[in-house]
Amino acid sequence: MTHADERELRAASLRLAAQFALIILGLFLALGVVVYTVVAAGQTEAAQRTLADASMVDSVHDAPRNLLVTVVDPQGREESPNMPEGLPDEGALKMVEANGRSVSGTVDADGQRYLTVTDVRHGKIVQVAYGLQEQQEELSRLVIALVVSGLIASLAAAGIGLVLARRSIRPLADALALQRRFVADAGHELRTPLTLLSTRAQLLRRHVATRPGAVSDDEVRSGLDEIVDDSRALTEIVQDLLTVADPRQTAESEGVDLGELAGAVARSAEGRAEDRGLRIDVDAASDAVVTGAPVSLRRMIVALVDNALDHARTRVRLTVTASRDQVTVTVEDDGPGFSAGVDSRAFERFATARDAQPGDDRVRHYGLGLALVAEVVGRHRGRVDAANRPEGGAVVTVRLPRRE
Repeated sequence: MTHADERELRAASLRLAAQFALIILGLFLALGVVVYTVVAAGQTEAAQRTLADASMVDSVHDAPRNLLVTVVDPQGREESPNMPEGLPDEGALKMVEANGRSVSGTVDADGQRYLTVTDVRHGKIVQVAYGLQEQQEELSRLVIALVVSGLIASLAAAGIGLVLARRSIRPLADALALQRRFVADAGHELRTPLTLLSTRAQLLRRHVATRPGAVSDDEVRSGLDEIVDDSRALTEIVQDLLTVADPRQTAESEGVDLGELAGAVARSAEGRAEDRGLRIDVDAASDAVVTGAPVSLRRMIVALVDNALDHARTRVRLTVTASRDQVTVTVEDDGPGFSAGVDSRAFERFATARDAQPGDDRVRHYGLGLALVAEVVGRHRGRVDAANRPEGGAVVTVRLPRRE
């Protein structure tokens, strides 16, 4: 492979590796959210259970070490030693004193959060507070562990993905490089004889033009002009094929009048149509200009006309119309029409869009003409449709954006 192909391979591998790492990171994020939620819910349940177990405590001296107790009775108030600032919850004590109902809540005291329960026990108002600092520290350690493990997993996934991507893409890249090489070699080999053909045809035409007495048949002169035009068109087609085969290259776009182009294609196909007893009717609007590659658009119209000539019985009609924002090219024939289900496969490569007719001894159809049309239309940001005419025959319609 060339250096450019190697760069493309590395870039594609890096993209796949980055996508794989992002997927792993997303999975770790989702897993971390689930784990964090479950652990936090478990800690909350454990704290509430601890407070429930302390429901019989009504004395500061009977309270476990992890609980802070405040007892209010007619004789006064008693609190656990080292009570932080912010505890007890005076509002909860007053509320229980007023209505006698149990009150639960959370209180922030000295930068820590406490879970509190206040109720009446044995004629005393008792408030029990449970510190949540250890639980918060455990959650913080869990978050750090999840983040670190997620980053490590993402880096490992990126490395593994890069190796696997290179191994997976390498055969595809080699096949693509082989295809490009084949097309390039074929184009190079065809270009030389086509150039020679064009040169010899031009020399012959010049020779006939400078010696008017040598050849008096106008049809011969017209044939020489057609040979020159066809050889030039073949050379342009080879160049267009080379451009299409390499996605890194783009054909130069310019304004193309599809009406004039359709007329030129029809004139070049008249000889073939006459040999088969067919007539080509052209109705082309003026100023039907689109932006695109002239050679590609010519190939598109040639493919449409050839497809119609292959199946027409008496005539082919080529119509070009222009509206405010689009140009429409329609090619109709009076042949047998498309096969059933053509809408889904007419423009696929190697798909035969029409059934074989009895006694048809024409050249084999490879199913590439309409596929080429669809490819050219796609490159020019248009759309193409195929259908059967109500009166019989087929119609293919191409719509392209009109040049402003």
